[in-house]
Amino acid sequence: MNDAFIRDLSEIVKTENIKVNEPLNAHTYTQMGGNADIFVTASRYEEVEQVVKFANEHNVPFTLIGNGSNMIIKDGGIRGIVLSLKRLDDIQVDGTRLVAQSGARIIDASREALSHSLSGLEFACGIPGTVGGALFMNAGAYGGEIKDVLTEAVVVDREGNLKTLAAEDLDLSYRTSNIPDNGYIVMEARFDLKEANYDDIKAVMDDLTFKRESKQPLEYPSCGSVFKRPPGYFAGKLIQDSDLQGKGIGGAEVSKKHAGFIINKDHATATEYIDVIHMVQRTVKDKFGVELEREVKIIGEDPES
Repeated sequence: MNDAFIRDLSEIVKTENIKVNEPLNAHTYTQMGGNADIFVTASRYEEVEQVVKFANEHNVPFTLIGNGSNMIIKDGGIRGIVLSLKRLDDIQVDGTRLVAQSGARIIDASREALSHSLSGLEFACGIPGTVGGALFMNAGAYGGEIKDVLTEAVVVDREGNLKTLAAEDLDLSYRTSNIPDNGYIVMEARFDLKEANYDDIKAVMDDLTFKRESKQPLEYPSCGSVFKRPPGYFAGKLIQDSDLQGKGIGGAEVSKKHAGFIINKDHATATEYIDVIHMVQRTVKDKFGVELEREVKIIGEDPES
């Protein structure tokens, strides 16, 4: 990426919103990961459209990250352009409809719904990801999930075109959607909620928050729940019964508080964290014959040896 490339890019996005060789450990919940060649923070939909087209024209790799809550970025970093939508964080309510931009935290969307006495997003009060990330993986917790309340999504496609899609067009199912396969960048989500009693909604959210804070190792950096629930089992129980809690590699460790979490206990590298994931998968497979499938996304390049 030469100076001319950066200069041309700065005609789309303000220069102060373009960073070269940016450490990505500052942009992930795990506090791990190498550097991005170019880190761009967008503040308008038009900028996203134009950056995608710019990357296509120059044949430069393009990667989107939200707030990095459900991803691991490898120690070798990410080549090309990394785009952040964290400044696209507006949330609006009109009647029973809530519209949230991609960079808004899904927790904040649930709190905004509460403030308008709207029910449907209570399950999301403890999910740390962004709205865009929540759609990407059809996030869910405590019996609720995004597909229960989503009606439409505004996306930018691979060619840089803005589109509005119905929820059913996204193939939302357990922790998956067709968003990654289609290369969509979520710009906003539109939710259909229901009027309810404020105190009743708050009671549910308070209960879920207590459960989360009492059971999850929130005092350490992590990527949240690492594995999907295997049919007929619970991932955390399988890991616990494999005597893996407290076991680790380097600074990464299976949480003693919740076996479904792997924590960055002491300046872990992404390589160490990923090695612990593989150790857990191997051990559970050997002991119970169950394949644990990752829920967390791993992206980026391996470090140079």
